[in-house]
Amino acid sequence: MTRHKKTKFIGAARFCAVIAVPVAVAAAVKALPQLGQLIKKADSITLSKTENVYAQRKNTSEPEYTIEFSEDYEDIINEEYIISEGYGYMEETEDAQVFNDLENPLYAVSDNPGEKPYPTEEEWTEGGEIVRTTYGTFSGTTYFDLDEYGQVNNKTSVPNEELIEESRYLPDFKITDTDDPQVLIYHTHTTESFEPYVRDFYDAGFNYRTTDDTKNMVMVGNAIQKELEDEGIGVIHATDIHDYPSYNGSYARSRETITAILEEYPSIKVVLDIHRDAISGNGLAYQPYAEINGREAAQIMIISGCDDGTMGMPDCMKNFRFASSLQQQLEGDWQGLTRPILFDYRKYNQDLTTGSLLIEVGSHGNTLEQVQYSGQLIGDSLATLLNSMK
Repeated sequence: MTRHKKTKFIGAARFCAVIAVPVAVAAAVKALPQLGQLIKKADSITLSKTENVYAQRKNTSEPEYTIEFSEDYEDIINEEYIISEGYGYMEETEDAQVFNDLENPLYAVSDNPGEKPYPTEEEWTEGGEIVRTTYGTFSGTTYFDLDEYGQVNNKTSVPNEELIEESRYLPDFKITDTDDPQVLIYHTHTTESFEPYVRDFYDAGFNYRTTDDTKNMVMVGNAIQKELEDEGIGVIHATDIHDYPSYNGSYARSRETITAILEEYPSIKVVLDIHRDAISGNGLAYQPYAEINGREAAQIMIISGCDDGTMGMPDCMKNFRFASSLQQQLEGDWQGLTRPILFDYRKYNQDLTTGSLLIEVGSHGNTLEQVQYSGQLIGDSLATLLNSMK
């Protein structure tokens, strides 16, 4: 049992010993008229964590906020312009789980860097400014808070109230004790890459894509995979390059890859397309980060697609339930790591399972080390969530 999970268990036990009995009695009296309905929906209701348990598990400092703003930027995933806004604040904890068992990707050497290697230091050229920022909490008609932690950015015509109700249901799949793989990690835009380290400017001659899998999305997927496997969750990690040499048609090619894997391994319940964002404009590149346990992690954003009636995604709300569960687990474990879930009219091959999501890990302004660390945090929280569903 890892240190932070032991602390979580002890905190929960203390909490229950002090107030569980009177709370249970009061709740039973209050909930008696709705007991019949509760039993009918029992398999679809999530149990809320308490802030007291979280407070004992995490010794948090006061959050620090940056200026809140929105930026129009080119979303290279969808090849069109959208608004992407974020959420997060920084914290420090004393009870930290240490993730120091992976090599710094900047110094990793690939056996086969491919046709588009990562630039060497001698090849870097000075471009525009990198803006380091930690996204703060957002307000407005499209945003709402989840019951426990994190936010949703609703870009659809579905009422917020309906999504809030959907967010309270458990994911629509079951996790079992098995050696068979239950998670598939893949990358539609495999070659997406990052900054080498924290610096004031970005590289004007680099389009932040590389076939070197120690410096692209495969590296992030490897970090997620390791944490899942360390916690007993079977994983298939598809490292196929789908966006090079041709970017067009990436989603069709990745669909072929994951369809074949799902047919071979019907045990897979969770399918994650791991990307990075591209937040930039006016000669600036943004580096959204949060300080987690004394280290910098790239802030992440989950994208859950919605069907507008023409996209063949009748189960999109089931994906959203999973997105909400994962968002709350991530933000509860690592305060400030997440930006709001983006719920929008997008498909991204999310019609293939009810546990399909796209996760943006940082932006091209983030560093290799920041995104690798975020991958570890994602993997750890996802393992906690999935093991709790067994």
